[in-house]
Amino acid sequence: MSSMKTWVQTASLVLLALLTIPFTIYAINFAQGGLRDTLPAPHYIRSDNPVANLSIFSHMAAGAAITALVPLQLIPSIRERLPTLHRWSGRLIIIAAVATAVGGLLYIPLRGTIGGTPMNIGFSLYGLLVLLTALQTIRYARAKQIQDHNAWALRFFWLALGSWFYRVHYGLWYLATDGLWSNPQFTGGFDLVQSVAFFLPYLVGVEVYLRIKQ
Repeated sequence: MSSMKTWVQTASLVLLALLTIPFTIYAINFAQGGLRDTLPAPHYIRSDNPVANLSIFSHMAAGAAITALVPLQLIPSIRERLPTLHRWSGRLIIIAAVATAVGGLLYIPLRGTIGGTPMNIGFSLYGLLVLLTALQTIRYARAKQIQDHNAWALRFFWLALGSWFYRVHYGLWYLATDGLWSNPQFTGGFDLVQSVAFFLPYLVGVEVYLRIKQ
């Protein structure tokens, strides 16, 4: 990899990690507040089901962690010069990803999302894809099949940023349209599209890139 390309990739990943920090801090604070039962009551995420509460707030805390860490995992100098750190941080990220996916997938049938069936379906698909890509990433790493590992890691990378993209999409949309086709019940046209738009287009883009690269 040329020095210029390496520098651009590193700078982009560091910038991305920095951009996710506000979301990460918010999500971790919100999650720990939920786990300690200190959120203002009533709150639509909380329920009388302790398993549902534990699953959603663990999901949020673990998801925030992988959002902040996954950009750093792809920095070339870390992967090439500090392989042991790359492997161990990768294992921790995968563990957090499994916790994130399982927590969300458990919460949906127990409590359901605020947006109802479309959001339930979209978020469940997202959770399953996060779980699949995380497990495939570590599977191929352990098998030392580096090309396959890199492909699955790239898929996982974009999915791991999904929660952040979800909020970025809403922020940009509200700035541009003042919330057109969106409502607090998440049943507007934009809300329905967002049930899959925060991850599916990026995943399709990765697949196109991987096939062009072959």
